[in-house]
Amino acid sequence: MLKSEYLQRVYSQVVTRDPDQKEFHQAVLEVLESLDLIVDKHPEYEANGVIESFVEPERVVTFRVPWVDDEGHVQVNRGYRVQFNSAIGPYKGGLRFHPTVNLSILKFLGFEQILKNSLTGLPIGGAKGGSDFDPKGKSDAEVMRFCQSFMTELSRHIGQFVDVPAGDIGVGGREIGYLFGQYRRIRDAHEAGILTGKGLTYGGSLARTEATGFGLCYLTQEMLKCMRNDSFAGKTVVISGSGNVAIFACQKATELGAKVVAMSDSNGYIHDPNGIDLDVVKDIKLGHRGRIKEYADRVPGSTYTEGFRGIWTIPCDIALPCATQNEIDGDIAKTIVENGAIAVAEGANMPSRPEAIHVFQDAGLLFAPAKAANAGGVATSALEMSQNSMRYSWTFQEVDAKLQEIMANIFHNAYDASVECGVEGDLVVGANIAGFKKVVDAMLAQGIV
Repeated sequence: MLKSEYLQRVYSQVVTRDPDQKEFHQAVLEVLESLDLIVDKHPEYEANGVIESFVEPERVVTFRVPWVDDEGHVQVNRGYRVQFNSAIGPYKGGLRFHPTVNLSILKFLGFEQILKNSLTGLPIGGAKGGSDFDPKGKSDAEVMRFCQSFMTELSRHIGQFVDVPAGDIGVGGREIGYLFGQYRRIRDAHEAGILTGKGLTYGGSLARTEATGFGLCYLTQEMLKCMRNDSFAGKTVVISGSGNVAIFACQKATELGAKVVAMSDSNGYIHDPNGIDLDVVKDIKLGHRGRIKEYADRVPGSTYTEGFRGIWTIPCDIALPCATQNEIDGDIAKTIVENGAIAVAEGANMPSRPEAIHVFQDAGLLFAPAKAANAGGVATSALEMSQNSMRYSWTFQEVDAKLQEIMANIFHNAYDASVECGVEGDLVVGANIAGFKKVVDAMLAQGIV
């Protein structure tokens, strides 16, 4: 419950304006609960309407996306771009193609992106976009036609100094390629910095594909070292999801000495007590876009179970939720705690419900929120932007070293902010306040509140 009357008014206004945007309400409330600890010390926030401005997007673009399927029928989807805050740099945030995409989800993601991008220490603002288009089951030609139609409209609203999208759920290397090709045709120019997550042959960065999963493990390792004098070595890990984030989190956790025993997709989960054979998972998910259940048919001793949330009944030392928002509720969180976990770090965006976070924190688990833990992807996207501006490419090792440094700094910035606020080790509060202060100081300095 918010104590500040000012924050209560702001939150009430958010809910009244957009009563059906539950995911956005959840994201805003979590941040306001952290700001409750500092807002009374900063009367300038209320005097200048700072937080009212902070929770309202600078711009929301909604558009139709007509495209022709392989049968020659015209289909129409809805496209969005939420340009939330550009105080510290051009808008930056992914595009999500998934049937569940709506304005509430994109506003929550864009709002989180402001703070996440701020925490990286790089000059990028917050945005998010996408469509309710589902690339699953579509041919390459259908995906290409959709992407071309989507970019035809989106191109009016982006630019390398304005807004730089990237990929997210449903938008991988194939989709980024089609989007970039259409942008290049429309603008008649090779502006490599307009999109990130590009292929290496046309301006992409080494380590970008691995960055979110690797970064998740780098921050978790730093958290374990500094708060428990511990590490991944010898730990059992459960990772939900089996997309890029989950796959490369699995790879890095294994390299750091852990044993990953379970992964999932939207249908169910696999359990391999001998440790996940990542080459098999990569072949299934990246090689031919298959379903995770194929793993059990190919690896002796492993099992597949329908229902993806059941993955959290498997005991582990470290839980890395990398699937989707709100996958862990209070009951699931209690199961994770009862099974002996010592740490939870979020690879997906907001995968833990508020009551789940309280369960983790009350039990004394180390908990790293998504806006800190999964910032490696956008951090490396910003490094891709830098390379595009310089017309230069760093080696994988150079990018990876920069990523490790960024993730360690994010942890320490969040931890130090938690100490300053009198809640040492609460990285939710620390990440929210550290990210918020940088953005708001820039807003006040520029007179743009």
